Amino acid sequence: MTTFDDREQGFEKKFALDQEQEFKAHARRNRALGEWAAGLMGLQAPHIDEYAKAVVKSDLELPGDEDVLRKVFEDLKGAGVAVSEGEVRMKMAELLAQAREGVKAGK
Repeated sequence: MTTFDDREQGFEKKFALDQEQEFKAHARRNRALGEWAAGLMGLQAPHIDEYAKAVVKSDLELPGDEDVLRKVFEDLKGAGVAVSEGEVRMKMAELLAQAREGVKAGK
């Protein structure tokens, strides 16, 4: 193998690792978002975990974050929680930053 081939394999491994970390960060963010929303809706212990899992699963419906945003926002609205779509988006961004840090730190 040449140095070029070694570099190419290195870049491919780095790309795969980055993609895996981003997937984990999004899953963590979605779980934390579900727990946050469940708290706002007044759900109790066993239902908080169930709702957080449902939010994580909702991310698998469509590419991007819109499916998660739509689920959480509609659920909050349906529960009578006064929260704007912008507030949910801001919370998603905040939790994603925290999740990325956690994944990078290996937590």
